Amino acid sequence: MNSIIYNIKEGLKGILRNPTMSIVSIGSVSAALFVLSIIFSVVININNFTTMVEGQFDNVQVYLKEDMTSQLIFDLEKKLNQIDGVQNVEFESKQDALNKLKKRWGEDAYLLEGIDNPLDNSFIIEVSNIENTEQIANQVKKFYGIQEVKYYDDVVEKVIKISNIVKISGLFIIAILALVSLFIISNTIKLALHGRRKEINIMKYVGATDWFIRWPFIIEGMVLGLIGALISLAITYFGYDYFYSKLDLPAYSIFSGYILPVTGIMSILMNISIVMGIGVGIIGSIISLRRYLNV
Repeated sequence: MNSIIYNIKEGLKGILRNPTMSIVSIGSVSAALFVLSIIFSVVININNFTTMVEGQFDNVQVYLKEDMTSQLIFDLEKKLNQIDGVQNVEFESKQDALNKLKKRWGEDAYLLEGIDNPLDNSFIIEVSNIENTEQIANQVKKFYGIQEVKYYDDVVEKVIKISNIVKISGLFIIAILALVSLFIISNTIKLALHGRRKEINIMKYVGATDWFIRWPFIIEGMVLGLIGALISLAITYFGYDYFYSKLDLPAYSIFSGYILPVTGIMSILMNISIVMGIGVGIIGSIISLRRYLNV
């Protein structure tokens, strides 16, 4: 316990010994983590958007020929359920399809009264992964009794491309910002170490272990990273909350259903920012100390 208290005190003293560099380090880490939070917010919201779109376009509509008997339809349904990647198969009769059409038309549904039903019996296939939609559609076309297979191939392709581009770009930017934060904190610790290099050498000569020397500097890096993370989280919270409040305006209401509220974003960002802030502080401290411990 005494050792823990000593390490914490020495770590905090290290920050106070170099207040200017500590403030610069905290500010730089805050700026890097703030940009990181913006990137994460964009990635999370786009992932949410693609998930919602996938839920709307993950179906394959299979229209059946007029001469399909009840037994043939039943056999076909069993075959469709056996296809890899098919999550659910639902039969929709031509009458059910007409009723749905009338419901969509609302007040104009009376126009459909008194006419022969032009629609076909069909199966609605729900796929487990939107990326397998085209493959499943091609398999379905080979079965007997299929008149037409429809699915949103253009939408599916674009959604997959957007999702992949955002994920790759986000990971790339996150990696760069993490390295920038690591560089800033490690250089701040190096400046503190340079002024205490004689003290470290003496501690080594009298038998102090490497970890006994490391811990105060690791705690210093942790505190700098944590403060930077908390500041960036505060800025992100108020900035995102202000942005989200603007979505209530009629001009932007179309986007409000796809954007997560501030509580949903912050619950994710809080863990990421704090872990990255503290983690970068620890790694930066360890890297900076390697040179001075080789006595």
